Amino acid sequence: MTILVVGSGGREHALVWALSRSGDHSLICAPGNPGIAEIAELFPVKASDIDGLVSLAADEKVDLVVVGPEVPLVAGLADELREAGIPCFGPGADGAQLEGSKWFAKEIMESAGVPTARGRVFSDLVSAREYIGKDACKYVIKADGLAAGKGVFLPNDSVEAGGILEELFAGKFGKSDIKVLIEDRLEGREVSILAICSGGECVILPPSRDHKRLGDADTGPNTGGMGAVCPPPGTGNCSGEHARTRIILPVLSELALRGIDYRGVLYAGLMITDDGPKVLEFNVRFGDPETQAVLPLILGDLGEIFMSAAAGGALPEHLTVEEGFCSCVVMASGGYPGTYGKGFPITGLDTIEDAVVFHAGTAVENGKLVTGGGRVLSVASIGDSMEDSLDRTYRELEKIDFSGKYFRKDIGRTV
Repeated sequence: MTILVVGSGGREHALVWALSRSGDHSLICAPGNPGIAEIAELFPVKASDIDGLVSLAADEKVDLVVVGPEVPLVAGLADELREAGIPCFGPGADGAQLEGSKWFAKEIMESAGVPTARGRVFSDLVSAREYIGKDACKYVIKADGLAAGKGVFLPNDSVEAGGILEELFAGKFGKSDIKVLIEDRLEGREVSILAICSGGECVILPPSRDHKRLGDADTGPNTGGMGAVCPPPGTGNCSGEHARTRIILPVLSELALRGIDYRGVLYAGLMITDDGPKVLEFNVRFGDPETQAVLPLILGDLGEIFMSAAAGGALPEHLTVEEGFCSCVVMASGGYPGTYGKGFPITGLDTIEDAVVFHAGTAVENGKLVTGGGRVLSVASIGDSMEDSLDRTYRELEKIDFSGKYFRKDIGRTV
């Protein structure tokens, strides 16, 4: 097949890499990045350019489009592609509201009987501040709409909570009709579940764990993700079958009752509490950096599975998974997730022997690879044990250098 992958980050590099090794496919990517350019033909069409992507898919006669980021899905890219007769692995705009609106996702979960934290939605600062009161540490504050993975806040006190709410209602994430979700804070171990969905069917990928906080020991601000491990320790009673029957399938059934035919990936971020797994959030695409830790373990032809899901066809009961463990550590620019510099030369990639390096925020200037974003590279390795995998990842990562490089040193060693 000819497959178009939409996006330009580490997740998309991992998708293109996995597709390139799992089947006889011709791969193109828009807009891509320098790492993806080594295994796929790039086209300079932005992921937000819906019309441009549909035209590209038609002009290149692609058999399947795989959408990486959430923004074009919420904007209706999958709908436009299907209207043009082009199969798309990704939900339509109606299903994408599971990520586009956290309140919509909460309402779906409650209707489907899926365990989740109690929450309320607010449209004004005064009411939200009164609801939190002096017990801010008991709550989680979430921007209702898309926030590039940075819209979840865990305030320590009422002063911090007030500042977060003021920023959100002032338009921190650029929305005019602003809503904020406030939930009870759950305690436990986080687990990420990725499910490939085809209407009312799904197949579960191995579980993983993302590390959102910037600093070691889970300190500092939330980021887009500083690393991930697969499978994570301490998953307890959250088996793939439990996630399939108690979370994913009930949500797909509830969506179907509302006329929503969900085709693509459904990501469930879970908290393993003393009362069992509860859903923190849904995403409507592969997670980043979870994808970089999960896909290296998947064997078989992912392209055929994605195509079957895009067509609403049958899915395998299980995926073939390589024995072992995979860890992924993100190398970021100094200053991320705040202000950071760009254009610093990257060296050492030609010395990597025992890992896969996925590009995210890289660029080429004057023929040299340089930094071009906050999260620059993801380094992933497979090992016989989690410690073996982590040792390989960190050993290889140390070979790579650029000015201001930053990475967490405890990925896989915190809950």
